[in-house]
Amino acid sequence: MKHFALLAFLPLLLAAGDPATEAHHVVAEGETLSGIASRAGVPMGVIAAANGLVEPYNVRVGQTLAIPRQRVHVVKDGDTGLAISRRYGVPFENIAIANGMDEPYTVKTGQRLIIPAVIAVSETPVETRTEPYFRWPHDGAVLLGFQRRDDKGHEGIDLAAKTGDMVRASSSGTVVYAQQDSGRFGRLIVLDHGNGWRTRYGHLSRITVKLGDVVKTGERLGLAGSGGVATRPEVHFDILKDNVPVDPAKKLPQR
Repeated sequence: MKHFALLAFLPLLLAAGDPATEAHHVVAEGETLSGIASRAGVPMGVIAAANGLVEPYNVRVGQTLAIPRQRVHVVKDGDTGLAISRRYGVPFENIAIANGMDEPYTVKTGQRLIIPAVIAVSETPVETRTEPYFRWPHDGAVLLGFQRRDDKGHEGIDLAAKTGDMVRASSSGTVVYAQQDSGRFGRLIVLDHGNGWRTRYGHLSRITVKLGDVVKTGERLGLAGSGGVATRPEVHFDILKDNVPVDPAKKLPQR
């Protein structure tokens, strides 16, 4: 049985490409940034810095990642972060990320610093992306997935939860709806992420934000519950683009 399982998985491995030799790697099903970094022989922080990724370093199927081949700088007496940054033409923030440094980014004589390559990649940098990065609003198992057909059906996903569990913002945005009784979804929150993107969070037992609040990715919006027509504690989560539901499975990172 082990041989059959390996043979079944082999096509996926072959299709994924080899980060050890690629300059650019297209993320395949089941891959994570840490796994790609391990196969490439390049520290995860280096790849993250070169591609403008921020924690928790989620990647998506089909995303193109630049695989930089690193350089090393040994800090000498009199070296400063600014001087090192100018020498290599790399923002010191990127160097700090690649080396796991925390602010105020102090360097020490004799310290070996990985210098990540800054590569122009096909994706728009994080700061100017028109599509937000989404993360899971809760860690519960998927109870019901996206089943939209002919403008009917289930428009998002339902996640198993316990009453009182924290429900987090999937992406940074502004609270444009915070209703105590929305009907089907009970207590419901809607975040606007700009450029026509919105997310909805339903069946809450409590709302902990208010209309107009600006929240960051991962920030608490409310507590899970079983409001509306839910028959058990759960979190209903939608992603919409220009008010058209989008399958969250295509936008959320793999777990």
